[in-house]
Parts: sequence; C-alpha cells; structure tokens
Amino acid sequence: MASVRSVVDRVGPTLMRSILLPEDCPAVADVVIAEPGTPGHLAAGDLVLAVATTRVEDATALVRSSASQGAAAVLFKPPLAGKPVVRQAAKSAAIALIEVRAAASWAQLVWLLRTVLDAIADESESLEDTGSSDLFRLADAVASVVDAPVTIEDTNSRVLAYSARQDLTDPARVSTIMGRRIPDDVLARFRSRGVFRELSRGRQTIFVPAQRDGTLPRLIVPIRMGGELLGSMWAVVSGPVSDERAAAFADAAPVVALHLLRRRAHADAQRRASEELLRAVLEGRASPRKVMAELELSDEPHRVVAVDAEQEGLRLSLLERIASGVGRRPVATELGGLLYAVVPDGDAWSALRGALAAVPNEVRIAAGGAGEVGELARSRRQAEEALGLLRARLVPGRVVTFEEVWTALTLHRAATAATAASIGELGPLALVRAHDEANGAGYLDTLYQWLRHPGDPRAAARELRIHPNTLRYRMRRVLEIAPLDLDDADTRLALLTQLISLRWA
Repeated sequence: MASVRSVVDRVGPTLMRSILLPEDCPAVADVVIAEPGTPGHLAAGDLVLAVATTRVEDATALVRSSASQGAAAVLFKPPLAGKPVVRQAAKSAAIALIEVRAAASWAQLVWLLRTVLDAIADESESLEDTGSSDLFRLADAVASVVDAPVTIEDTNSRVLAYSARQDLTDPARVSTIMGRRIPDDVLARFRSRGVFRELSRGRQTIFVPAQRDGTLPRLIVPIRMGGELLGSMWAVVSGPVSDERAAAFADAAPVVALHLLRRRAHADAQRRASEELLRAVLEGRASPRKVMAELELSDEPHRVVAVDAEQEGLRLSLLERIASGVGRRPVATELGGLLYAVVPDGDAWSALRGALAAVPNEVRIAAGGAGEVGELARSRRQAEEALGLLRARLVPGRVVTFEEVWTALTLHRAATAATAASIGELGPLALVRAHDEANGAGYLDTLYQWLRHPGDPRAAARELRIHPNTLRYRMRRVLEIAPLDLDDADTRLALLTQLISLRWA
C-alpha cells in the first residue's frame, strides 16, 4: 500500500504539498470526500478531502474525527491547512495534513489521486510506457473531436504524442513529428506571430492563419492545471474553425492536463529515487551492481563532477541541464550545496565540460579521476579537493580535473598536514619570518623559490622578478639570520614543507 509521502510526491508540488507528516502515518487505501457538516463514514487509510470545509472550527473537528477513524490524511485548500490551530489539531491527533493548491479542481484531484493509488498498487506495470500509449490514444480521441490531426507538446515544444491521422499536413508538421519537436525556424515564425505570448496569457484557443511559406493554419489550445502551463495541443486545420469545434478542442485540455501531470509525477518520483541512489553511491553506501542496474550506467570508466554555483536558481538550472544531457536517466544530484554528476569518461565528459564551461563566471567545476563505478566515492573526494583549490584560487581557470592539478593537490595535502606547526614550532624558520614581518624583506619567498629550483638560481630569480645576484645576496642574508644547513637534504625538505604550509594552508 502507498504511504502518504509517496502519494504527495507522485502528485507533485503543482497540486499539493505536505504540511505535517507523522512518522507512523497509516498507509493510504482510498480517497474520500468529506460530506458537508458531517464526518461521514471513513475507513482506515482514507485520504479525506475537505471539499466543503471553510471554517477553522469545522476544519479542526474534521481532523479529529478523521484521525479517530484511522484516516491517513486530511486535505484542505488555503488558508485552512496553514492555520496554527488546525496544524496543532493534526499534530495532536497524529494525522497527516496536506494543503491543496487553491486553483486545483477537487474533481480532477480525486481522479488523479485514484490514478496514482492504482499505479502504486501495481508497480510491476511500467507506468511510463502505459502513460505514453494513453497519451497517443488521447491524441487520437482529440483529433476526432476537432476533426483535424493533432500533436500534444510540452512547454519546450517537444512532441509528447500525436494522432494517427495526419492526412492534412505540411512540411512543418512532418518535420515536427520526425524530429519530435517544432523545428527552430518554424518555432521562430510562430514566436514572431506572438503565439507563445498568447499561450502564456491563458487564452482558451489561438488561431494562426496560413503563412506565405505554405504552412497551414493552426488551432492551438494551452494545457493548464492549477494556473500552471503544462504544454499545448496543436491541430492542423484547413481554415478558420467554428466556435463549436474550437470549444470542443479546448474542452479536451483538462483531460490531457491530468495525463501530463501523471507522467510528470511518475518521472519526478523516478528522478528522486535515482538522486537518492546517486547520493548513496557518492557516500560509498550503495552496491556498484545496483547502481549500474538502476541508473543504467555502463561498465566503462566514470568520473564524478562537482559543480559549485552559489545561486539556487542557477543550481537548479544546471541540475536540469546535466540530468537531461547525460545518460537515459538522471545521474545528477544536489548534496551539501554542491551539484554532483556521474559521467562516462571520454567524449561524454568532454561534451559536459564544454557545456559547463559556457555557464556564468561564478560557477566552478572540478572532476575527480576516472574509475569503475565502485570507485565513485573516491572520485567524489578527488573532485571536492580539486574544487577546493579553485575556490582558494590556488590553481587557474574555472574547470579542472584531478589529473590536471594532482601536483598542486599533493602539495596542498602536505601543507594541510603541516598546519599543526605553530610559529613557535617552525624552528629556525621562525627567525626568518620574524625578520620579514619587521622589515618587509621577503626572505621567506626568496628561500621558497630557491628550494623549488635547486641548483638553478636564474629560474628562482625569474619567479621573484629579481636579478640572480640579488637572489644570491638575499640567500646570504637568510643564512645570517637563521642557522640553516642547506647542504642537508632532510633540512631542505623540512623547510620546503613548512613554507608550503605557510603559503597555502
């Protein structure tokens, strides 16, 4: 049986949201409309729809009576669900409290909830395939109503379904069906005529006359639910359509909206499950075999890519871009304020790298090393380390891989490990540091570059932008300030480790 949480997740935030979800909430069994003025006869696990409840007193009474009969949740429209007294009543009665969006139709919600419950009860059936075939059959039915060939499209002009009858057609419609979206040039022509502006304004029907390039007239109906534009239906017609046919075409939109919501609810549930599995594998909590099977990852080497984007809206946009561009199912998630993607090494990573490099400058991207699926947790740690270098501006650029910055990472790890040494524990180096702080001499930098370029004073001098003779003079002064045996290999290694710690950590 379905939990209240799973039902709410599948219906989606367009229509409802959870206000209160007790941990021991009963499983959902059915959907019941509360009769006005009477609690009615409820059964264990019912979702109680407060269709006629308008007063706070009636709402709290319904919550208590529903809980006493074992109902799973009570659903209210605003503002009742948000009232403190109603929430307190639900909390005391240990019953779930759900808020239904104000613009949602109760009748449509009943249909959708029962559809979701049926789907959960039979998870062995592929809802995605069934939903697609249902949508194609619905396109056929709508084509019969409007007496014209029809396509059903989402808000990005991608074709979700089309009627079998396409006898009245033109090159634009053929290209749309073959490419499963409206071609860019055709899209630009419709946009220039204000079609999409009219769709966003909520017009019931839009008629677009024939165009000079031979494109036939279109009758377009927006598909909406709860005030949100979900898509549109496009019929190819021979000319102006009668008011009756146009009205019949528009009347089919709410039914199509329910199907689109059902598809989206199922896709969202799949995405959430995939993201949770991805989080588990990034944290080393998931079986590689399960990950490969459920996320449909191949057995080729993969990388973990970490993306740092401060703005929440930008993170969501990037998450959609990554999820839609890699693999057949989402392999991207958000965790701890960062975006993570698992991408096959090679061409797929190169393509994603190019796409991410084109995003705004405030975004930083780092990829861990490539390896088997069982090594993704390690790749994640490497990506986070490399990202730390980018954040601290210790390496140039905005997009790096672990292999490209491994030397810097090795030095940074050494510096981090050495940070326990305070100034009093620096040994002779503390004398040089104190002299620099008092005189601004820069002898620490001189010693650092001399150690980085052993036996090559010209290279060290170039790094410092000074003459080699100046470098030699400074090194003599360093040895006068601090007793350092620079002929000893261990002394040189210890000094370099300390200097790296001072500079980086």
